Amino acid sequence: MDQEADSRMLDFSDVQGAYIADIEYIVPANVVTNADLAAAHPEWQIENVAERTGVYSRYWCDAQTTALDLGERACRRLLERTGFDAARIDTVVFCTQTPDYPMPPNACLLQARLGLPTTVAAFDISLACSGFVYGLYIAKSLVIGGQASNVLLVTAETYSKRTHPGDRGTRTLFGDGGACTLVRKGRGTIGPFRLGTDGARAQCFYVPAGGARQPASEATSRLEQDQNGNMRTAEHIVMQGAAVLDFVKREVPGMVRDLLRDADITMESLDLVLLHQASKVTLDCLYSALRIPVTKRFSDLARFGNTVSASLPIVMRNAQLAGVLRPGMKVLAVSFGVGLSWGSCLIEWREDSWK
Repeated sequence: MDQEADSRMLDFSDVQGAYIADIEYIVPANVVTNADLAAAHPEWQIENVAERTGVYSRYWCDAQTTALDLGERACRRLLERTGFDAARIDTVVFCTQTPDYPMPPNACLLQARLGLPTTVAAFDISLACSGFVYGLYIAKSLVIGGQASNVLLVTAETYSKRTHPGDRGTRTLFGDGGACTLVRKGRGTIGPFRLGTDGARAQCFYVPAGGARQPASEATSRLEQDQNGNMRTAEHIVMQGAAVLDFVKREVPGMVRDLLRDADITMESLDLVLLHQASKVTLDCLYSALRIPVTKRFSDLARFGNTVSASLPIVMRNAQLAGVLRPGMKVLAVSFGVGLSWGSCLIEWREDSWK
């Protein structure tokens, strides 16, 4: 590719692209505050934990509610509010690591629940905190390639079902939530992107048992205590917090700088920077490393906790509702987590008129 063509590809003002038409989200009715956790675990010193996590409440599903349920509710909320004709949806991408079944995919079940046409393409992707940016990457590619015009990108997680009640490191941090993002063909821009993967460090953040490699068994359900006093089984999330933070410090700032260089724009020219709502210590680290001004930040971590793949669309929607995210803004979205994987992209924000 010649230099001129490459410049056109990365032109942030490209109007023949894909754009985010709207976002909706849902969280469970059950809110769990730090006071609730402190009452159940007085030995956890919740106030000290909250200083690092930045989380003061989170929402958890009941035993019957799944990520599919949350995703469906988010989609219905979006379709009802906008009046968008569900028959025009041609693709469903469902991102979750807590699907209803090993098979079939959640996306196929969602197609039936929403009554979408049987001509719709529907598939799942298994990613966690980086899933929204990866999902946008897929949705944009399908639209630009002429294979789709209206994509429902659904990101939903119920990590409360993967965290052990005795694990302070994960139990205080994660919340459940689901989001629906409508990506359409038309004037606007999503991209360019910067994505990365390092599977060699996957065991920093994983669930050891319950899959084909190590099926669930009596042995894997045995409760164990780690060196920090956290209780869990091999069927629950194991997160090495220090190692994950180290990964973020080493990979994410460089990724963002490369993306801005590719797009030939500066941090000063951005209107808003939205980060995956990982934890307060992580956000503060990135705000400092990337020199992101306070005026370009927005966070809802304190209220919702880390909602994994739903984190970025939830914070986008809340920024929009708060009047912080407005049409015409240039937005940087940054994600990172399980995989280990990371991704970032630029978004030119546009809001469809649904009246």
